[in-house]
Amino acid sequence: MSLINKIALTTALCAVGSIAMADGHGCKLENGRVSIIGNEFPAIQTVARNAQACGNEMVEVKSNLTADHQKINLAGMQGTPAEYTAAIVANSSIVALINEDVIRPLDDLVAKHGADLKKNQLITVDGKVMAVAFMANAQHLVARSDILEQIGVEAPTTYEEMLAAAKMIREQGILENPISGSYKAGWNLAQEFNNMYIGHGGEFFKPGTAEVSVNNEAGVAALEMMKALSEYMNPDFLTHDSNAAGAEWKAGNAALMNMWGSRAGAWNAEDGFPEEILAATMLGGPLTVGGGETPATTLWWDGWTVAKNISDEDAEATFIAMKNGISPAILDETTSKEAVWLIDGYEPTPAAAGVFATAASGAVPYPMLPYQGLLHTALGAELSDFMQGKESAEQALTDVEAAYTAAAKESGFLK
Repeated sequence: MSLINKIALTTALCAVGSIAMADGHGCKLENGRVSIIGNEFPAIQTVARNAQACGNEMVEVKSNLTADHQKINLAGMQGTPAEYTAAIVANSSIVALINEDVIRPLDDLVAKHGADLKKNQLITVDGKVMAVAFMANAQHLVARSDILEQIGVEAPTTYEEMLAAAKMIREQGILENPISGSYKAGWNLAQEFNNMYIGHGGEFFKPGTAEVSVNNEAGVAALEMMKALSEYMNPDFLTHDSNAAGAEWKAGNAALMNMWGSRAGAWNAEDGFPEEILAATMLGGPLTVGGGETPATTLWWDGWTVAKNISDEDAEATFIAMKNGISPAILDETTSKEAVWLIDGYEPTPAAAGVFATAASGAVPYPMLPYQGLLHTALGAELSDFMQGKESAEQALTDVEAAYTAAAKESGFLK
């Protein structure tokens, strides 16, 4: 499997600001069917909305944007015909769709309709274009500069410094639970472990194999740091996804977090964020941990795919609509702040600072391995007991390895 690697993604991030604006145009579909499944954050809502602009009295363009998209996109593309003709994915979620052979190569459609797509947008697997990327993303520091100034410290660059700042904020009576983040049990909690494990220098698998390797010193250290951070979070932190963490920030209840650039960069007064909080919200680079040099985060891309189990007519209509969803015409003062767009005409805004800093820091991409998703699922299912103090870090990681190994054997990755 050929991957979009750190160098390519960093190059893409550094290049987006220097591309000339292309002439945007709408589209009108004459036949076919388009049905989109994807996540629900602002950048994806913009893409889906502009794809739907291709719909008319002859062709309906529908979208289902939900935080549960990864629970339903595979099942929704396995039928004949598939319920969804397009899935908006990231470099983690595309793997499951490739493994189950429910998305099609796009080379013929790129040749016919995608001459203006840039090379760094074309995600290739085994030499075939399997997705079109439209944005880069990463988790990085978000901090309240006014509160940091109040306690007299600089913005943290390590998780140890974040803990020290949180202690000062609580002891000085400013905020009781100054740290927030996406620690919801399941996918989000697993991703926080992935970040922290990478920051501690951990390797997920034994070299050259699908044999998991997280029950080790780096794994235990990662969990212990996550537990220490959670002591300064809302007691309901295991229910907090990005939406809930953003709501905590909006309410002024948090001062420090590791948050997705696509979320924090899109916060605005129109959505009810107080101006004083927006003015004090600082988007910083990624944090390191445990004295390591590798940032405790991952680089991501988001893009779209086209279902395999649909007619060629539906596939062509879907490609045209989705391409319109990421045309330069979608960019304006508001939408430009929603993402680090890999689209002609995008000029980086201050909201992109954290993602750019992450790309420049040596952060690694989320692994696009065929069995990484099985480990992510096992982590999400098995770590919450440790976070609630019900079992040791070693026991939680033993459970993770057992759950992953069973799933990997069932899927044929291990004997």
